Amino acid sequence: MDTSNPVLGRNTFSQFANTARGEASARMSVQGTLNKSLLLIALAILSGGFSWAFLVSNPALGLPLIVVAAIVAFVLAIVTAFRPQNSPVLAPIYALCEGAVLGGISAFFASAYAGIVPVAIGLTLAVPLVMLGLYRAGVLRATPAFTRMVIMATGGIALVYGVAFLMRLFGLSMPFLWTPTPIGIGIELVIVGIAALNFVLDFDFIERGALQGAPKFMEWYGAFSLCVTLFWLYMEILRLLSMLNDRR
Repeated sequence: MDTSNPVLGRNTFSQFANTARGEASARMSVQGTLNKSLLLIALAILSGGFSWAFLVSNPALGLPLIVVAAIVAFVLAIVTAFRPQNSPVLAPIYALCEGAVLGGISAFFASAYAGIVPVAIGLTLAVPLVMLGLYRAGVLRATPAFTRMVIMATGGIALVYGVAFLMRLFGLSMPFLWTPTPIGIGIELVIVGIAALNFVLDFDFIERGALQGAPKFMEWYGAFSLCVTLFWLYMEILRLLSMLNDRR
């Protein structure tokens, strides 16, 4: 089963399946992936806190810090996607860099919208728990049709964001995107929903990897992939809340 998460492509786990033939401790497990996911989230929160504090005391350096951290995080994500065996080292560094980016962005949002960040964090942490509950209950499963839908929707969002970024380089903007209009808010709600649905594919993929006997380092890779989805979801929720605030 494929996944729309860009770091969990086709055969990501199957290429390593059954390579860990020894003790169970040498093979990937769902619990081990969960533990490492929590560790990466903790690292992101830690670096985000430092980033936030640094921006408050040095606001002029805020944008350069975010840009540099974002570039490093992007490069690390690409390298990790192609070299899963390096994820035990690269995933924690990625979490620290991405946390710095999110911390800086959160500081800017917090200065413009009082109380928005705690709400965004709470919602971001609640969504994957709800999706996990629905997945475990069998309400949402990564069927072929479901998977194709999420892949196409996520790819469409990536394409739109890419076009919007190129347009901004030329001083243009995409109508309705990120604007506090009913259409803009509706679009953002759909994006948040698609981001949430990615968790179902991630859960399924990680579960399959554990069943196929992938090596232990794939726990780090699975945790990394979940964090990519989680960090994306946080940004979208933060943007949605800011748009709703602008409507008041």
